[in-house]
Amino acid sequence: MTTKDSRTWIITGASSGLGSALAEAALRAGENVVGTARRVDRFGALKARHGRRLLAVEHDVRDVSGAGDVVRRAVEEFGRVDVLVNNAGVGQVGAAEEITDGELRDMLGQHLLGPAAFVREVLPIMRRHGSGAIVQMSSQGGRMSFPAVGSYSAGKFALEGWSEALAGEVAPFGIRVLIVEPSRFRTEFNAADVLRTAEANASYAGVTGAVRANMSDADGIQEGDPQRAASVIRQVLETPDAPLRLPLGAEAVRNLTRAYRGSLDDVQKWAALSESADFPGLRPAARPF
Repeated sequence: MTTKDSRTWIITGASSGLGSALAEAALRAGENVVGTARRVDRFGALKARHGRRLLAVEHDVRDVSGAGDVVRRAVEEFGRVDVLVNNAGVGQVGAAEEITDGELRDMLGQHLLGPAAFVREVLPIMRRHGSGAIVQMSSQGGRMSFPAVGSYSAGKFALEGWSEALAGEVAPFGIRVLIVEPSRFRTEFNAADVLRTAEANASYAGVTGAVRANMSDADGIQEGDPQRAASVIRQVLETPDAPLRLPLGAEAVRNLTRAYRGSLDDVQKWAALSESADFPGLRPAARPF
């Protein structure tokens, strides 16, 4: 039976991949899920298994004006929103010169503006209850990048910077933010009809050709298990000392460890020269963070 006391999730892009795995895990635990997708018919099997505890809503994450309607329907159906998972989005491959302004804006729309709209809508509800969790599905590409994925990383880098500030803003209200940084998981992300690929410029073949091939060839052989990932995310959300950022998958742990160490080495190598840019003899600035 559906009750007003059950924990309620809003999960964007919940009809496939990590979103679907999180929805299934929540529903199996007796919780309620409002799942969004561009095509609600893709929820058929999930709906058949879990009935009224799943509310499927047709929504494109780039429709920022429609986020409020999704949240209102969640409250009308289940009485509250306890967890928001901003999961919807797609990948895009192409060098900076190959990606158009429109394609770059689309990445920002899907991975920053869409999630931000949902956050603005759920925060008043969570503040009233004095609790809640916001899960931002980023990527290892939200902390490091490489040739041909710059437009995708632009959206994820922006999401992470925005979410880091958000975490400090909402913590006094009992609301937690978790930024998840997956490596490759066995979802539709790398499928030919899902992964977006810019028209290739032959000048960059030697720079991005291997990355383009690797991104498409990974479909169906990704190392990550979406069901295990969902279980890990749920465990972290229940942990009092949970981190702000969660690298997810062995590759993400390896790559981000290497990236952080490289960045720290650069800071230390150039520290003396960098510090020499200040006026001499002044006290360190007092900042409220």
